[in-house]
Amino acid sequence: MSTATQSSEYAKRWWTLAVLGLSLLIIGLDNTILNVAIPTLQREFDASASELQWMVDAYILVFAGLLLTMGALSDRFGRKLALQVGLGVFGAASVAAVFAETSGQLIAARAVMGVGGALIMPATLSIITHVFPREERGKAIGIWAAIAGIGIGLGPLLGGVLIEYFSWSAIFLVNVPIVGIALIAGLRLVPESRDPLARRIDIPGALLSIGALGALVYAIIEAPSTGWTEPVVLAAFGAVAILSLAFVWWERRTPAPMLNLDFFASRSFSVGAGSISVAFFALFGTVFLLTQYLQFVKDYTALEAGLRIAPIAFGLMLGAGLSDRFVHRFGANRVVAGGLLGLAIALASISFWTETTAYWLIAINLIAISFSMGNIVAPATDAVMGAVPEAKAGVGSAMNDVTRQVGGALGVAIIGSILNSIYSSSIEDSSSTLPAQAAEAARDSIGAASIVAETIPDAAGRALDAAAAGAFIEGLGTAVLFAGALALLGAGVVLRFLPNDDAQLDATATADTAEAQ
Repeated sequence: MSTATQSSEYAKRWWTLAVLGLSLLIIGLDNTILNVAIPTLQREFDASASELQWMVDAYILVFAGLLLTMGALSDRFGRKLALQVGLGVFGAASVAAVFAETSGQLIAARAVMGVGGALIMPATLSIITHVFPREERGKAIGIWAAIAGIGIGLGPLLGGVLIEYFSWSAIFLVNVPIVGIALIAGLRLVPESRDPLARRIDIPGALLSIGALGALVYAIIEAPSTGWTEPVVLAAFGAVAILSLAFVWWERRTPAPMLNLDFFASRSFSVGAGSISVAFFALFGTVFLLTQYLQFVKDYTALEAGLRIAPIAFGLMLGAGLSDRFVHRFGANRVVAGGLLGLAIALASISFWTETTAYWLIAINLIAISFSMGNIVAPATDAVMGAVPEAKAGVGSAMNDVTRQVGGALGVAIIGSILNSIYSSSIEDSSSTLPAQAAEAARDSIGAASIVAETIPDAAGRALDAAAAGAFIEGLGTAVLFAGALALLGAGVVLRFLPNDDAQLDATATADTAEAQ
């Protein structure tokens, strides 16, 4: 790139960031906007607990499975092109979701949205790496993470408003104007960039990575409802192991690998990616349960629940916005480890919630969780991207995003599985006197128990509601303690192995990669 061209791109870099932020906003929104609509969708489509989970996770499954491939394609053919195509696919799938008439149709539309998201997200971060000089990159990534946080936090609130005043389909239609603005603005304000030494696409590597990631996310999504030891789940995990080993073997031998595995020799890359996985494991799993807690236990409407989850956006925005300043003062490892420690404490405190917990305590807890998240994600993302050559920013960004999506899918699946197992066991006695079909439904989920309670006499209905709420809270407490213990373990690893500042991050990345080679 000529000096004049690069200077021009640097000059409009903040406008570029604004467009990328708008593109990223819809990704964040669609990670959480559906959670608050779960009770509405359950009634609208007569959906089972498994179908509800697939409505949330079909997006994540396709998104995670395609990220590495789409990141490599963006490096090869152009990151702006990938962004524009991704926005178009995402917008078209959102329109299709509006007209869904069955659970299967909605799940399919969400899967196509995942294709668009897999093109959009790695492109945003790799373009930031291209247009911002190293000394400003930490600040830009902090803003990037804050915008992602706004989308994640405002998703439930926006979903609640749209369901309250319009219908469930409006939560997808709202994507269309955002996509339109981002497409038009991006044509002028986002520069094109690609890997100048890009070689042919590693098709075997792409197919193996799609198969391995897809099988992994499928297994962890399906296991809670099917059973962790069922043949289909075990077969999926077996496929993960085989495809992953084949991917590593192929990438080590091909002259043009899609993912340079030497990146993992860098502590900045591997520890940073692991920190992001743990953070999103906790966030996605907790938000998935909190929307149900607020609606089924606290008896809030979709709008009221969304409004009460909104502090997550404030905490994420504040934490990510301040993280660069904290890193310069305290060092990256202390900031990320401190964020994980704060996350562990905040999650553990949820185990003390009851049916009567005051909302102001819940709000403080949500802000603490999201503020901690902001101080994990932005510095850890900067560590990951700093360990990857700029020419490979698309693949590096995709790997960063894979850790977010797989961590989030694991959070929904494992935290949800822990809760569901304890819930089903705890409510078994209270549902034993019901007719067989009603008892089975009541043991499936708290939402189904609420529907059953409406069909039986008042006293029995109230008793079932109370038993379901108690069982749900018992499961919630155990699930968040598990997530908190994982965050605490992560804090110790980060403090020990993550380099401490920008200079050390860069030096460690260079030394580790050179040693691997």
